[in-house]
Amino acid sequence: MPQTFHLALLIHAHQPCGNFEHVFEKAYADSYLPFLQHLEEHPGIHLGLHYSGPLLTWIEQYHPEYFVRLKKLAQSGQVELVGGGFYEPILVSIPPEDQLEQITRLSCYLEKHFGQRPNGAWLAERVWEPQLPTALASANVAYTLVDDMHFLAAGFEPEELFGAYIAEDRGKSVWLYPGQKKLRYIVPFGKVEEVITFLREAANVHPGGLAAMGDDMEKFGVWPGTHKLCYQDGWLSDFFAALEKNSDWLNVCTPGEYLASHSPLGRADLPTASYTEMMEWVFPTRVRQRYHAVLQEFSSRPEVLAFLRGGSWRGFFRKYPESNLLHKKMLHVSARIAAASAAPVCDQREKQASDLAQARDLLLRAQCNDAYWHGIFGGIYAPHLRTDPARNLIRAEAIADRLTPGASAPRVEMLDYDADGANELLFTSPGFQALLKPSDGGTIAALDFRSAAATLVNSILRRPEAYHARLREAAGAGATGAAVSIHEQTRVKEPGLERFLRYDRWPRHAFRILIFDPSRTQADYETLELREDAGFAGGAFTVKTSASLNADLFRADSLHLRGKAESAAQKLLLFKHFSFHSLPDGFEVACEIQLKLKELLEKPVAVGIESIINLLAPTEPDRFFETPDGRTNLRFSGVLPAPILRMEDGWQRVRVALHAPLSEGFWVAPIETVSESEEGFERVYQGSQILAVWHPPLTTQKVWSTRLVWRLEAF
Repeated sequence: MPQTFHLALLIHAHQPCGNFEHVFEKAYADSYLPFLQHLEEHPGIHLGLHYSGPLLTWIEQYHPEYFVRLKKLAQSGQVELVGGGFYEPILVSIPPEDQLEQITRLSCYLEKHFGQRPNGAWLAERVWEPQLPTALASANVAYTLVDDMHFLAAGFEPEELFGAYIAEDRGKSVWLYPGQKKLRYIVPFGKVEEVITFLREAANVHPGGLAAMGDDMEKFGVWPGTHKLCYQDGWLSDFFAALEKNSDWLNVCTPGEYLASHSPLGRADLPTASYTEMMEWVFPTRVRQRYHAVLQEFSSRPEVLAFLRGGSWRGFFRKYPESNLLHKKMLHVSARIAAASAAPVCDQREKQASDLAQARDLLLRAQCNDAYWHGIFGGIYAPHLRTDPARNLIRAEAIADRLTPGASAPRVEMLDYDADGANELLFTSPGFQALLKPSDGGTIAALDFRSAAATLVNSILRRPEAYHARLREAAGAGATGAAVSIHEQTRVKEPGLERFLRYDRWPRHAFRILIFDPSRTQADYETLELREDAGFAGGAFTVKTSASLNADLFRADSLHLRGKAESAAQKLLLFKHFSFHSLPDGFEVACEIQLKLKELLEKPVAVGIESIINLLAPTEPDRFFETPDGRTNLRFSGVLPAPILRMEDGWQRVRVALHAPLSEGFWVAPIETVSESEEGFERVYQGSQILAVWHPPLTTQKVWSTRLVWRLEAF
């Protein structure tokens, strides 16, 4: 009698912290509920299910009946509930103590609600690094699942991947299941017969072996076209029925069931890796395009593809400095909370413990992975996902400061906050925190309004993405239809998106000084054709002095407006003075500049101080610019009169007033990216760029000065 072959399925369901309620509800109706209903109808199908903490807590609140059904399946042994990091962090990106707390928190939650403490852990985005066995084993995790590509990159042969292995780090070990990419691609996109054929052929070659697959539950109903495929056309029901029909030679088991009755095939010392697509997405655009071309060239050579594994997930911190800054803020806040925890216990012991627990929870929420990268989904380009961890970190750090003796006084620190090799100035007070980057034009990269938990400079640089070429090609061919798969879709949410493919010269930071030809217009500013001087806009400034609430910076350089210096000997001195002041319901930040000529310019110039402000949803009626003619939504483009421009955000309950004395007007334009999402290409508002413009009468005899002030108020 032939040995039974085993199939272990691990299905993962997740929604990010900060995602919209309607997205949760639609995913529940289209995928999570019908998947469970179909599973109930096929008791012979045993599998592992992983739900992230944000999704579980949402289901608990809005659909508690789902928990009743899931608990019944778990108690019967049909479903094995799998753990992981509660808020779905990339484990290797967070501190060890946070790794342990994330995993332990989900284990305790599952035990409390379902009576089952998990044996295994889902690895977010299957991001593996060699030190993970220590982290996982320390949290009592027995197994996890990665991709076959992880093993192939370590020198395994494809035929060796029909079983499980042991990974070890410094004496700590964990079982590893190699997920089969072939299964991931044909479930549910191939015919059911194709899946059974793959499994039967594997069983013939590997009697008694195992094929494992781990993938998203969202591909069974949320991904475009899959709800019809899986439920209306019956693919999932047919699949489960076919597996049950072949039970004479095929055992569909949970990962834990297989582990309990089998031994590992041997050691697996794997390199840094993730799934194939992730390791392509992480590359810088031009490298990604070349890498993709190489993959296509060798698509029929699997023995070669094993050695073309792409980049490391941490590369997203280089590709997207916005992600890096958010990540470093998370690490900074984690350290601040640890310091607060070590502070002497005050008289109000219970409140202190409660506040620390709240800060810890906010920190762990901010470690949810989705906002830190970008692939086929929104990720870092989704403002609501990017804003949620930022708001949580603002709240968490404010709590930590309250609990740390002496931390409530205004202070400034000079440190390499974002680990880019250049020092920043970090201003902190009870009401705000500001990160000033002398190396990037003396700009403010982040400005947090603590009482409103709002981060105001919250935009993203518009940069070329590899998929932009597909959009241009589709536009040239007049195509607007759907593509065959989610990985190669060319669907668009609106026509003409290629017109919005603009690429910024500078990071989207505030208080950048733009010196340009006075013939330039607001239209040039919007289309990034201002041709401003590069040195003063994005060059490094020297910090002359700094104190708890102010700093002085300067730069001396030649002026370049038309591709060459105005004169080889001409020097312009630019001084920037930043100051911060508390107000009854907020604070103000002022940037005063002084320009001094060493030699008269050949032609006059215009000078602008740029504001970058993102109040999120641009067309909501509670978010607007206040103009003399009334209110206009945040997608406004044009010129607004000086000297004061007001903005309001009724959701975050913040008012911002820009004061630019004697300026000739505010040039306003929306910052809009074109990025890829599950539904196709879309235009996303990332804030507004606002340039206060002056035409100064510069002379060598007199220093010209002006200022821009932001006044922020919570209401």
